[in-house]
Amino acid sequence: MFSILKIHHVAILVDDLDDALSFWRDALKLELEHIEDVSGQESLVAFLPVSGSEIELVKPTSSDSGVAKYLAKRGPGMHHICMQVDDLDACLTHLKKNDVRLINEEPVTGAGGSRVAFVHPEAAHGVLVELYEVGVKEN
Repeated sequence: MFSILKIHHVAILVDDLDDALSFWRDALKLELEHIEDVSGQESLVAFLPVSGSEIELVKPTSSDSGVAKYLAKRGPGMHHICMQVDDLDACLTHLKKNDVRLINEEPVTGAGGSRVAFVHPEAAHGVLVELYEVGVKEN
């Protein structure tokens, strides 16, 4: 069995990372923890912690990636919500057993070496949901 531990982050897709940081970091005074090149998802991600969760600003690094196509079609804005789970394999098994449409049937590597999988927005009433598990369990 698995448990949802917390909302890990909310991802916001941006076309200009410096401009986005001028609002989230400078105007709202959120601390920029770090920026990471997530090559597997062809994105540059800025991490801004907020009370045990994060705002992640995501900028595509190639014009033909999934996030670049999403940005071109829908423009900047909220991209997905991420739920941290304690057992990603058990969670995916449960979702598959319940015929939930998944983008990733098996975990893939996300930022910081985490294990992630995405639930298709059609299954979650229009919301792209990321399921997240770290190697060392967080509380």
